[in-house]
Amino acid sequence: MTTHVVAIDQGTTSSRAIVFRTDLTIAAVAQEEFAQHYPAPGHVEHDPEDLWRTTLDTLRAAVAKAGIAAADIAAIGITNQRETTLVWDRATGAPIHPAIVWQDRRTADTCAALKGGGAEPTVAARTGLLLDPYFSATKIARILDEVPGARARAEEGRLAFGTVDCFLLWRLTGGRVHATDATNASRTAVFDIHRGVWDDELCRLFRVPMSLLPEVRDSAADYGVTTADILGAPVAIRGIAGDQQAATVGQACFAPGMMKSTYGTGCFALLNTGETAVASTNRLLTTVAYQLAGKRTYALEGAIFIAGAAVQWLRDGLGLVAHAAETGALAAAADPAQDVRFVPAFVGLGAPWWDAEARGAIYGLTRGTTRKEIARAALEAVGQQTADLIEAMRRDWGGEGRTVLRVDGGMTASDWTMQFLADILDAPVDRPVIRETTALGAAYLAGLAAGVLPDPETFARTWTLDRRFTPAMDALTRAAKRAGWADAVRRTLSTT
Repeated sequence: MTTHVVAIDQGTTSSRAIVFRTDLTIAAVAQEEFAQHYPAPGHVEHDPEDLWRTTLDTLRAAVAKAGIAAADIAAIGITNQRETTLVWDRATGAPIHPAIVWQDRRTADTCAALKGGGAEPTVAARTGLLLDPYFSATKIARILDEVPGARARAEEGRLAFGTVDCFLLWRLTGGRVHATDATNASRTAVFDIHRGVWDDELCRLFRVPMSLLPEVRDSAADYGVTTADILGAPVAIRGIAGDQQAATVGQACFAPGMMKSTYGTGCFALLNTGETAVASTNRLLTTVAYQLAGKRTYALEGAIFIAGAAVQWLRDGLGLVAHAAETGALAAAADPAQDVRFVPAFVGLGAPWWDAEARGAIYGLTRGTTRKEIARAALEAVGQQTADLIEAMRRDWGGEGRTVLRVDGGMTASDWTMQFLADILDAPVDRPVIRETTALGAAYLAGLAAGVLPDPETFARTWTLDRRFTPAMDALTRAAKRAGWADAVRRTLSTT
């Protein structure tokens, strides 16, 4: 009898595998970091073999730690860093270029040219996305243009494109399955989210041969089986979702109006809008939240490129802290009279600004400024950017009053950061008992398709609150902080 489901969580800085029992308790976890490559300013790459090696190593390690065999696993689910782009040879499975990471800005000029040519309204109407280097389409074209002979090979059907989930699926199945799910497809800028198909006109616009593209399936579906050498015997793969959508599922945000925000390398807030693909008038994204039984559920999304990565920079780039966990205590001890504001636009600004050329800046430094005030500013920036997103979502969705925000990701371990988030939002912030919600979502989708986990409504009742953070900041202080932040962003934007 199969008693476990396994989630592969392939992220921006590490790969993880988590083994869940079918009561959704965690049996084992394995994690491994891998190298980040910055070949030029604004360029971010991964070695595809690092993604594969760390995924395989952590999958095997987690299963071994759990003390189970392949026969005990009902299914594997995959969740992944989205938009990161890979192109590989169909015959050999070998990538033809390093993976271009979602943070990469090398195609900013291409996006600006397309926008100048009037293409953005069509792109937005069909895909729910904006013209930005963040998305996969311009990355695909750049790879085909940079690698000698690649475009001709693509036109001949000899190459395959995939986001990370798709590449891992190809490797796990020994090249038998070239597929992705609707959530990942919706992040490419060549997928029509209303019709649920690849759009040939958009492919021509972005110069992406349709022969490269994978089949698009439900988020909980049959994705084949692993080759026997992976875990000793074939194991079914039954779920795929991009990391932010998997977290939405893991947070049980199944009802329209429910919202979650994930704090990892970046920050991503999703608001479930049900069967309606709400077109944003505030430069948010319209995306597929999940697709089950052929039915798409949509979401409004706000993407912040730098959240936890700012704390990582304080640690690794500046050496201001030895451990990320120190920042909360430093922030609490900071001088309240020091008005230091940090806009972490290291790779541009995401929603609702979408300024690919903006770069990070710190304002308000004085001779009295210490690492305490800088740490506080870095943590406050996470809350301030989230407030920008939620204000835009309220305008698009029409919601009034307080929205309870469900949060997850590594930064939610910081009570100081979560309290500031509640304060600056003037809304409750709920942190769940299970904070591994991205992996939980992937495991749930796989278990749902495998028939060992319950329907969404029943699953939602298992969500358990760890702590609710309630607003404690007075209105005048909140207003002053919001005004100061708006001024800092205005000064940082490249267009001002």
